[in-house]
Amino acid sequence: MGLHKAVDFLEKLKANNNREWFQANKRLYDDAKGEFEQLIAMLIPVVRGIDSGVDVVSPKECLFRIFRDVRFSKDKSPYKTNFGAFIAKGGRKSPYAGYYLHIEPGASFVGGGAYMPESHCLKAIRTEIFENAEEYKTIITSDDFRKYFGGMFGEKLKTAPKGFPKDFADIDLLKNKHYAVTHRVEDGFWFSDTLVEKVTEIFSVLYVLNRFLNNAISDADKR
Repeated sequence: MGLHKAVDFLEKLKANNNREWFQANKRLYDDAKGEFEQLIAMLIPVVRGIDSGVDVVSPKECLFRIFRDVRFSKDKSPYKTNFGAFIAKGGRKSPYAGYYLHIEPGASFVGGGAYMPESHCLKAIRTEIFENAEEYKTIITSDDFRKYFGGMFGEKLKTAPKGFPKDFADIDLLKNKHYAVTHRVEDGFWFSDTLVEKVTEIFSVLYVLNRFLNNAISDADKR
């Protein structure tokens, strides 16, 4: 399947990010969203086959709203210019590491992991890495992993996180604020006849990291 309608709509929305245009083109939005939902519906059982911890069954559990919360933002544009979905245990607001799709013309990616983990989950992840550094390094330096992902997404602490020894040999691995990864894709990626297969391959590689992270997060939630 291809997401021609979704990409086309987002390109137009970026140039017309206002309520008047959106309401006048509601049918375009509905068609684009429906196309994206269809992809997620196809991917949910695939992801559940890769990761038995994932329990969602419908796209609605995974899709993020296109409407922006502008209350505390200088940018008052009413709509996001992307479609996003997070397939994970508990759905899009889950604290668990999961699998993410982001369609945004010129800035699309496939990725996942634990983005903005809550403080107790972040501490649990860092502890898991501290206690199992070699296992973690094996995951993030494997050829399959490096084929799709670089380093962890986002900012890092400048110093050692509180509660961990500064002289730990792999202290740099504990400084991430997110334990999430991204694989950038061109717009044409979404038009491929083998789109599901391509995403499946990326998510299969990501699973090894997510399993490591979720072992830590599940322990943190039990405390």
